Amino acid sequence: MHINALKSLVTEAVEELKGQDIVSMDVSRLTSVTDLMLVASGTSSRHVVALADNVVERAKQQGVQPLGVEGRAGAEWVLVDLGDLVVHLMQAETREMYDLERLWSDFPSDINEVRRGEQA
Repeated sequence: MHINALKSLVTEAVEELKGQDIVSMDVSRLTSVTDLMLVASGTSSRHVVALADNVVERAKQQGVQPLGVEGRAGAEWVLVDLGDLVVHLMQAETREMYDLERLWSDFPSDINEVRRGEQA
Protein backbone atom coordinates (compact mmCIF):
# COMPACT_ATOMS: atom_id res chain seq x y z
CA MET A 1 0.00 0.00 0.00
CA HIS A 2 1.30 3.44 -0.93
CA ILE A 3 2.44 5.50 2.08
CA ASN A 4 -0.14 8.26 1.51
CA ALA A 5 -2.95 5.71 1.36
CA LEU A 6 -1.64 4.08 4.54
CA LYS A 7 -1.48 7.47 6.28
CA SER A 8 -5.07 8.20 5.25
CA LEU A 9 -6.24 4.79 6.42
CA VAL A 10 -4.61 5.21 9.84
CA THR A 11 -5.83 8.79 10.23
CA GLU A 12 -9.40 7.71 9.42
CA ALA A 13 -9.16 4.79 11.88
CA VAL A 14 -8.04 7.15 14.65
CA GLU A 15 -10.59 9.84 13.79
CA GLU A 16 -13.37 7.23 13.67
CA LEU A 17 -12.92 6.58 17.41
CA LYS A 18 -12.38 10.25 18.28
CA GLY A 19 -8.60 10.19 18.67
CA GLN A 20 -7.32 13.67 19.46
CA ASP A 21 -4.54 15.96 18.22
CA ILE A 22 -3.44 13.79 15.30
CA VAL A 23 -0.02 14.77 13.98
CA SER A 24 2.02 13.09 11.26
CA MET A 25 5.74 13.57 10.82
CA ASP A 26 7.93 12.68 7.85
CA VAL A 27 11.04 11.15 9.42
CA SER A 28 12.37 9.45 6.29
CA ARG A 29 15.52 11.62 6.23
CA LEU A 30 16.15 11.09 9.93
CA THR A 31 15.91 7.31 10.33
CA SER A 32 15.89 4.15 8.27
CA VAL A 33 13.38 2.53 10.63
CA THR A 34 10.28 4.16 9.13
CA ASP A 35 9.19 6.94 6.79
CA LEU A 36 6.29 8.43 8.72
CA MET A 37 5.21 8.65 12.33
CA LEU A 38 1.68 9.44 13.36
CA VAL A 39 0.99 10.55 16.92
CA ALA A 40 -2.47 10.85 18.48
CA SER A 41 -3.95 11.10 21.95
CA GLY A 42 -6.62 9.05 23.67
CA THR A 43 -8.56 10.12 26.74
CA SER A 44 -7.91 6.96 28.82
CA SER A 45 -6.10 3.64 28.71
CA ARG A 46 -9.24 2.00 27.30
CA HIS A 47 -9.50 4.65 24.62
CA VAL A 48 -5.83 4.23 23.64
CA VAL A 49 -6.28 0.44 23.32
CA ALA A 50 -9.47 0.91 21.29
CA LEU A 51 -7.64 3.30 18.95
CA ALA A 52 -4.80 0.81 18.49
CA ASP A 53 -7.21 -2.06 17.90
CA ASN A 54 -9.08 -0.03 15.28
CA VAL A 55 -5.84 0.87 13.48
CA VAL A 56 -4.78 -2.79 13.44
CA GLU A 57 -8.21 -3.99 12.27
CA ARG A 58 -8.48 -1.41 9.49
CA ALA A 59 -4.92 -2.12 8.32
CA LYS A 60 -5.56 -5.86 8.18
CA GLN A 61 -8.78 -5.25 6.20
CA GLN A 62 -6.63 -3.55 3.57
CA GLY A 63 -4.04 -6.34 3.53
CA VAL A 64 -1.46 -4.58 5.70
CA GLN A 65 -0.17 -6.89 8.42
CA PRO A 66 1.23 -4.96 11.41
CA LEU A 67 4.85 -5.84 12.20
CA GLY A 68 4.15 -5.40 15.89
CA VAL A 69 2.01 -3.82 18.58
CA GLU A 70 3.65 -2.79 21.84
CA GLY A 71 2.34 -1.30 25.08
CA ARG A 72 -1.18 -2.67 25.25
CA ALA A 73 -0.70 -3.90 28.84
CA GLY A 74 -0.31 -0.47 30.46
CA ALA A 75 -1.91 1.41 27.58
CA GLU A 76 -0.37 4.77 28.43
CA TRP A 77 1.45 4.50 25.10
CA VAL A 78 0.65 1.92 22.42
CA LEU A 79 2.87 1.69 19.37
CA VAL A 80 1.58 0.07 16.16
CA ASP A 81 4.36 -0.70 13.67
CA LEU A 82 3.06 -0.78 10.11
CA GLY A 83 6.53 -0.70 8.54
CA ASP A 84 6.61 2.54 6.55
CA LEU A 85 4.34 4.14 9.17
CA VAL A 86 4.69 3.86 12.93
CA VAL A 87 1.67 4.91 14.99
CA HIS A 88 2.09 6.26 18.53
CA LEU A 89 -1.17 6.36 20.50
CA MET A 90 -0.83 7.94 23.94
CA GLN A 91 -2.73 9.28 26.87
CA ALA A 92 -2.40 13.07 26.96
CA GLU A 93 -0.11 13.13 30.02
CA THR A 94 2.26 10.58 28.49
CA ARG A 95 2.30 12.44 25.19
CA GLU A 96 3.11 15.68 26.95
CA MET A 97 5.92 14.06 28.94
CA TYR A 98 7.67 12.43 25.95
CA ASP A 99 6.84 15.22 23.46
CA LEU A 100 7.74 13.19 20.37
CA GLU A 101 6.86 16.03 18.04
CA ARG A 102 9.50 18.27 19.58
CA LEU A 103 12.00 15.43 19.91
CA TRP A 104 11.82 14.55 16.21
CA SER A 105 11.75 18.18 15.09
CA ASP A 106 14.96 18.88 17.04
CA PHE A 107 16.91 16.36 14.96
CA PRO A 108 18.93 17.93 12.15
CA SER A 109 17.25 17.31 8.81
CA ASP A 110 20.59 16.56 7.13
CA ILE A 111 22.23 13.57 8.82
CA ASN A 112 25.42 14.05 6.74
CA GLU A 113 25.86 17.50 8.29
CA VAL A 114 25.78 15.90 11.74
CA ARG A 115 28.38 13.31 10.74
CA ARG A 116 30.70 15.96 9.32
CA GLY A 117 30.24 18.06 12.46
CA GLU A 118 31.14 15.10 14.72
CA GLN A 119 34.42 14.54 12.85
CA ALA A 120 35.54 18.16 13.17
